[in-house]
Amino acid sequence: MTDPFGTEVLRTSVLAAWRGSPTRFREDANAEEDLRIGGYRDRLLVELAQNAADAAGSEPGVLRITLVDGELRAANTGAPLTEAGVAALASLRASSKESGVGQFGVGFAAVLAVSDAPRVVSTTGGVEFSLARTRAEVPDLASERGGDVPVLRLVWPVVEDVPAGFATEVRLPLKVDLSLDDLAAEVPDLLLALPGLRRIEVGSQSWERFVTEDGVVTVGTSRWLVERTVGELPAELVQGVEHRPQWTVSWAYPLDSELGEDVLHAPTPTDERLSLPARLIATLPVEPSRRRILPGPAAWSVLDAAAAAYPALVARVPAIERTALVPLPGFPLSEVDDRLRTAVVRSLRASAWLPLASGEWIEPSRARVLDVGSEELVDLVEDALPGLLDAELSAPVHAKALAALEVPRVTTAEVVAALAGVSGDPGWWRDVYAAFAPLAEVDPDVREALASLPVPLADGRVVTGPRTTLIADEPLPGLRVVHPDAVHPLLVRLGAVEAGAAELLADPSLRENVARSLEDAEAGLDGLDLVETVLRLVDRAGLRAGEEPWLGSLALPDGAGEWHRADELLLPDSALVGVVEADAFPLLSKEIAETYPRSALVAAGVVDGFSVVVDDEPSGPDHDLADESAWWASVPDEPSRVVAVRDLDLVADWPAALRLLASDPVTWRAVTEPDGYTGWWIARHALLAGKSPRSFRLPDASLLDGLFDAVPDLELPEHVLRAVGVRSSLEIWDDDDAEFVLERLGDADRAIADAVVLRAYGALPEGDFAPPEQVRVLSGEVAAAEDVVVLDHPWLLGVVPASRVLLADGSEELADLLDLALASEEFEGSPDHVGEIVQWRDLGAVRMACELLEVALPDGVVVVHDELQVDGQRVEWWMADDVPHASDTPEGLARALAWVTQRWADRHTFAALITDPRAATLLG
Repeated sequence: MTDPFGTEVLRTSVLAAWRGSPTRFREDANAEEDLRIGGYRDRLLVELAQNAADAAGSEPGVLRITLVDGELRAANTGAPLTEAGVAALASLRASSKESGVGQFGVGFAAVLAVSDAPRVVSTTGGVEFSLARTRAEVPDLASERGGDVPVLRLVWPVVEDVPAGFATEVRLPLKVDLSLDDLAAEVPDLLLALPGLRRIEVGSQSWERFVTEDGVVTVGTSRWLVERTVGELPAELVQGVEHRPQWTVSWAYPLDSELGEDVLHAPTPTDERLSLPARLIATLPVEPSRRRILPGPAAWSVLDAAAAAYPALVARVPAIERTALVPLPGFPLSEVDDRLRTAVVRSLRASAWLPLASGEWIEPSRARVLDVGSEELVDLVEDALPGLLDAELSAPVHAKALAALEVPRVTTAEVVAALAGVSGDPGWWRDVYAAFAPLAEVDPDVREALASLPVPLADGRVVTGPRTTLIADEPLPGLRVVHPDAVHPLLVRLGAVEAGAAELLADPSLRENVARSLEDAEAGLDGLDLVETVLRLVDRAGLRAGEEPWLGSLALPDGAGEWHRADELLLPDSALVGVVEADAFPLLSKEIAETYPRSALVAAGVVDGFSVVVDDEPSGPDHDLADESAWWASVPDEPSRVVAVRDLDLVADWPAALRLLASDPVTWRAVTEPDGYTGWWIARHALLAGKSPRSFRLPDASLLDGLFDAVPDLELPEHVLRAVGVRSSLEIWDDDDAEFVLERLGDADRAIADAVVLRAYGALPEGDFAPPEQVRVLSGEVAAAEDVVVLDHPWLLGVVPASRVLLADGSEELADLLDLALASEEFEGSPDHVGEIVQWRDLGAVRMACELLEVALPDGVVVVHDELQVDGQRVEWWMADDVPHASDTPEGLARALAWVTQRWADRHTFAALITDPRAATLLG
């Protein structure tokens, strides 16, 4: 067999070195092991593609990956295998890539991850490496390492044909499972990084690399904008495993999607993580593993060159999209990422690529951008603010990028400050206001900043701030009236006043005169002119009652000529006359009442009917309402809204007052407000026939008879009676009401049906009310509470006198509420005689009754007595030590059965069925 590459000489040299120095063998084995399981463990396709690109030369080549008979094969075009290339393959410490064509370096060690017998065949010849053959050459040395030998040090010639159209093919008999799909996933990135390849084929799939004239590279379905520059390192900086003074830098920006987290490509992927929006592909000095760059002046020089080229890439992107390429602040992913991002941002800040409003370009270091975006505003103020960027860059999407470039944002307040020295005609100012208007509509901060906006006046002055200006149909001497050509709705939005009746009422001097009008009138000054002025303006302004509370201090005369505040006077013909106490309000002078419209007088505060307080955000009981603090404390949750009728404590005729309240929807809503003040106050303080509304019941509420009296006929509708507290059902509202009901129950003069008493005691809520002194008992009488017990066990009823048992369903909770003793605490006992112990199932009538009621028959026993006595008293049933005792009667057995089956409510049904255990008894 021919040996065109002199492999025998190479083997002889290596074997001699190993045999002469076993240490050299171990060094080679360790070095290859480091490359196999460390530096190149997962770079198979990367290294095969890099070798193919190096072999391609000036014409981009083709790489084809196939699986044939258990072999992974990588065929490439370009320069064939050379003797130097074979020497590089068989060396662990050298690379023959200085020529950049058709040579192999230490990266070839990546093939050992998948094969123990790689072959490289070419049009110039072929070579083979073999784990088995190497072991056979040095069995003793191999044995020392457990068979682990350096595979890529001994090379043998091999004769095999190369596929047509290709120069070289690497053939790897696989020792592991390998999927072409996994390799295919790496192809697009490799084609982008290796311009020396134009096509890569993997199995039946193929990818092509196309480059357009404008520098857009298409790989598969992905498009990249690529900016490329070349240079050469100074001689003193050339270093590294691969000595290449020439460097190439390519920035690749994905046009169809965001790049996301990436790695530095040198030019194939390294482990140096990057976070830039574009991919960097550069020929940098790298460590032998090609995973990390080789730190030092040479690497930093290339990275600085890359950063300097970055603005050229950015400038090729449409102006409004360029900020997407700015590296944003964040924790760097690597030392290289940190250094590169810093250099890129520095380069971007010094290059002119941001668009000005004028259409020119400017460096970020000299630029500024409006905080709010408005093309019209930018066009108007760009002369006052040099370096102002295009309005579109004010959008939030650009904010982070511009902040990273330290481009200052010009706030509205700063724009307003810059305009302070601008002399524009009124029409120009109107355009400025129009540009600000949409921003002011949605942003309160903008409105606040515009409070200092210059405003041109009709008299030629320019004043600061619209709030102090007036807008009128004609200029008024001495007033700050806006120039008519500058008038814009924004000025009104910012506080300028369109002068009319309401605006004149808002004049500070007028309000001051009203505030001291009563003091002036009492001092003898004529106040009728002020009355005339104010009431006519109020009428023209169409004000409503309560709309301007300050008007209530206007001094007006009463019928006797005495002066009072307007809100302390009552209209002479008001519906409240006769409803409230006679001295509650003085009556307004009839002359004033007849001279001015009623609506104007009421708007000024003169009382005409019940007034309503509305507070949607109350902070406490501070609305000057009678007993407001007590109401505030009585509601379960602190009121979130107050709607209340004033002056209820002044009412003298409550039926008339209620009819008046019900006739006005506004006041009636206040009465019926859930948990509201008005309903609460009326229920406690109003008087119907001299009594509280809650002491009465509606005429048809017969179930409350005896406990509450029927309300007398006061000509009030039922819904009004209900709303003010007249009872329609047995509902106890609070502790005060509980004490009232208990007092009624303890009133011996009241004839109250047992059913009403039972419901009343059962309706008592948990609370902190005082226990009663008198209570109703089973005998129907009223007894002292200290002598009465609550029946907590029903069998005790046989021994406790009815005159001592509360007329209520007994419970410990009720006893605690009423401060009464439990019957079981004062009475106890046991059957006087021994009865007959009987299984429940042996009682036929009991068994049949349970079947008819579908009740499970008890498992236990009952003690049956001919006559059951406890402490000498005859009883129907008893419980002793959890064992039921019963007299031999349907009533006794039924009660014991109902108790043990927990069907106490069915005790009377049980009695009937035990007496006559037939279905007819149940159904009839």
